[in-house]
Amino acid sequence: MPIVHQNDRCRLTALTPHLLRVECSPTGTFTDAPTQVVVERDLTSGHGFDAQVEPWRGGVRVVTDGFELRYDGAEPTAHGLSVQVRGGVTSYHSTWRFGEPVEAPLPGTTRTLDGVDGRTPLEPSILSRGGYGVLDDSASLVRTGPELTDLASREPGAVDLYVFTHGLDFRAALRDFHALTGPVPRVPRFVLGNWWSRYHPYSAQEYTALLDRFAADRLPFSVAVIDMDWHVVDVDPALGSGWTGYTWDPALFPDPAAFLADLHERGLVVTLNDHPADGIRAHEAAYPAMATAMGIDPASGDPVEFDPSSERFWRAFFEHVAGPLTEQGVDFWWIDWQQGTHSAVPGLDPLWILNERHFAEQEAQGRRPLIFSRYAGPGSHRTPIGFSGDTLISWASLAFQPEFTASAANIGYGWWSHDIGGHWHGAKDVELAVRWVQLGVFSPINRLHASASPFQGKEPWRFGPEGERLMGEALRLRHRLLPYLATMAERSATEGVALVEPVYHRHPEREEAYAHRTTFFFGADLLCAPVVTPRVPGAGLAATPLWLPPGQWFDVQTGRRYDAGEHGRTLTAYRDLAHTPVFARAGTVLPLTAGDEVGNGVELPQHLEVVVFPGADGEHLLVEDDDGPEATRRLARTPLRYDDAGARLIVGPVDGDHELVPEGRTWSVRVAGADHAPVVVTTRPGEAADVELPRPDSPDPLAECFDLLDAAEVGHHAKERAWAVLQRGLGEGGAGAARVADELRSVRLDDALVGALTEIVTAS
Repeated sequence: MPIVHQNDRCRLTALTPHLLRVECSPTGTFTDAPTQVVVERDLTSGHGFDAQVEPWRGGVRVVTDGFELRYDGAEPTAHGLSVQVRGGVTSYHSTWRFGEPVEAPLPGTTRTLDGVDGRTPLEPSILSRGGYGVLDDSASLVRTGPELTDLASREPGAVDLYVFTHGLDFRAALRDFHALTGPVPRVPRFVLGNWWSRYHPYSAQEYTALLDRFAADRLPFSVAVIDMDWHVVDVDPALGSGWTGYTWDPALFPDPAAFLADLHERGLVVTLNDHPADGIRAHEAAYPAMATAMGIDPASGDPVEFDPSSERFWRAFFEHVAGPLTEQGVDFWWIDWQQGTHSAVPGLDPLWILNERHFAEQEAQGRRPLIFSRYAGPGSHRTPIGFSGDTLISWASLAFQPEFTASAANIGYGWWSHDIGGHWHGAKDVELAVRWVQLGVFSPINRLHASASPFQGKEPWRFGPEGERLMGEALRLRHRLLPYLATMAERSATEGVALVEPVYHRHPEREEAYAHRTTFFFGADLLCAPVVTPRVPGAGLAATPLWLPPGQWFDVQTGRRYDAGEHGRTLTAYRDLAHTPVFARAGTVLPLTAGDEVGNGVELPQHLEVVVFPGADGEHLLVEDDDGPEATRRLARTPLRYDDAGARLIVGPVDGDHELVPEGRTWSVRVAGADHAPVVVTTRPGEAADVELPRPDSPDPLAECFDLLDAAEVGHHAKERAWAVLQRGLGEGGAGAARVADELRSVRLDDALVGALTEIVTAS
């Protein structure tokens, strides 16, 4: 960690060849201790790197592989302290100057979407199209001891900046960011299934009846979220507001332990809502023990104030309040903090300490830690899962969520949970509800949520036969994706790559990747362009503009093939309500839980379905573990290797803990675009299987076009004219796809229908 220059006002430290720390102090006092955001600065682990350091104008010039620093040794200014990014990025846009804003910044995220209808400004990230970014840690408190509450303010006027000079290698910048601020934790497998959440005063009987209905309809869930009415809310105003509470409401939950045990028996984990601002009041069951622990006479009835800066408070809280509830069966907490950023310690945001302290407590208990809370600034990736707040029900809200989720990856924050379907206001809209759940399937967390209004529940049967069927299919698909999602969660923890990643992270030099910010990568192998606009009347299709990166792609749902060539392809995808544009690159090996095993919980499946997308070799390393703590974690890896030339898939053998994997596991393998029954094999953990696969069939665009025309609610004569064009052009000896697309434009059809037919005939 070489200090390349220090004087009585400024210290410059090259942490890596691409990461520079700039400190300014009115008194020449600099910080070596960790801060709230930064936890590690020795990023090269003794390996070192080349840095050319030489005097320059009374200061210093430093050159590494990633940057050229020039500092004149005086009070830092824009003309006296600058950092030029090296490595092929333009000098005009790629020079950081002290005190000036970042050129062409890429957005990060924000604390909450409460009250937002559509777009909202986002906080800065560490990335920019100019090839550099800045993390400003000046306001961060310094850690002064072993407890999270051991914090001290910076001296007034102190500046502490980290300048990232990774060019357009955004993933490399994020690797340094995570090395600096801490890794992304490994989330438990259950967070990847469907969550049920609603602000509604459920009783134990009503909740279990609801779960019975879900089970009867084959609607799988893995997390039960119980909103604030689990606790007593009708209290004397002299005691509190009723928003904060830790005592079960006996009228709704006469036997909480039995209720929680029943949910666990059904394969669900449980989180309870907590608004902690009012502390512990005299009506609470835990009050006497808590008051005594805090030196308050319980007979006084004086409240135990919420004091996030007090380690004494936290120890008492976890011993007397949260601890007994955990013993009853509460698995983790939904920390619903909405009371601002101030505490008794200047600069200490209560949300930050709530997140960090709860997370640390679970880790200390030997559990794989997890909380559910709002974003508290850079470094919040250390405490997943994020709660984005009370979403408004509108198409504008839906349209912003994909971009919002993907942009958060620019600040290393990958585990957002949104109110899928929206929390409040708006109007009932079956199409909107279905599209939102379809987005939820391809979101980091799929948590259906609604307000207490009797008209706003997200139960699928509320949305008519078509809505119920499609929402049910989407929820089952999410649980079928669990094997893929678990592998991607492992990748997030080991590589710091978010599950939802902007397309420009992998294609930073392509303008199209920035222009289509609703499109995103979902894990290593899938590209999603969720439908966020209503269907066009008549055609019955929604139009979604997107950009396919270079290569061969398959529509995951239909098997339709697209050739994006060497430079990628811009297109508009037209989809009915049953479909959403999700693509897999040629060579993708996609593991799924077999449909006959979908149910509550996230047990490792006995039967998996593997879909192979031909056209290139590919591999998926299936990662499975026991969801246990890191110290005793059991892990198994099963390679799935596809040989395109030989049309074969090699399954296994398992590497790691063989006993973790079900004995005699069944694999049903099919080839996308091929009309064949799955090839079924059975393996034991120590064995491999060589699966011979059929070749994909030639696509039949005429059949697809006929089905599309047949479903369209437009005039028959127009359909017949379009069909004649298609038959002439695509039949034997026809003019071909490009000519057909031109001719379709002359047919008197709705533009959306012409676009959809053109998409089909030019797909491959």
